[in-house]
Amino acid sequence: MKNRARHIAIIMDGNGRWAEQQGKKRVKGHEAGAKVVKEITTYCSNNEDIQRLTLYAFSTENWKRPRLEVEFLMKLLEKYLKDELPSYLQNNVKFEPIGDTRAFSKSLQKTIKMVEEKTAHCDGLVQSLALNYGAQDEILRAVNSLKKSSNEITNEMLSNALDCKEDVDILIRTGGDTRLSNFLLWQAAYAELFFLEKLWPDFTSRDLEKIIKNFTKIERRFGGLK
Repeated sequence: MKNRARHIAIIMDGNGRWAEQQGKKRVKGHEAGAKVVKEITTYCSNNEDIQRLTLYAFSTENWKRPRLEVEFLMKLLEKYLKDELPSYLQNNVKFEPIGDTRAFSKSLQKTIKMVEEKTAHCDGLVQSLALNYGAQDEILRAVNSLKKSSNEITNEMLSNALDCKEDVDILIRTGGDTRLSNFLLWQAAYAELFFLEKLWPDFTSRDLEKIIKNFTKIERRFGGLK
């Protein structure tokens, strides 16, 4: 029986470098990257095997970037969510953020909550944006929430306490680096990893289609022999 790519996670790396290679400001790369997010989300929403698409949009470490770039990313995120709401509804996509969004402005928090609520009834693809997200932070918050339990913490208890409760089947990173960068460390324990040299603004649904095709041929043993 072939593998089904139910949960795809992507580290969308290379926006800034893409812009710099073209002699443009880094923010232009982020704008181009947002268009690719729309293309990939639409593709996944039309693939009945794919249930969840988790995209690494802003990490807990991204606050270290130049202030103006961070401010632009916040504005771009808010604009993206407002602009994409009709597309979410049209494609039956449920928006579900993960991460600690309390660090964002009240306006951005309000927009995130609004889109989440307005798409809550959608039962097609779940598009999950990782916002102010870091896997170590996620695990620490989950452990702290379970400290009051008098029972020994189990795998199932910890999984259910995480922001993202679904195991990853395919994890993709664009941009040439071959590391996970604090992304879904628990959920990606048995994910198949695909690292691409291509920068995120150049990534296409055809690239994703090729990866999924390769994934279906992989023998996934999960530590066993078969």
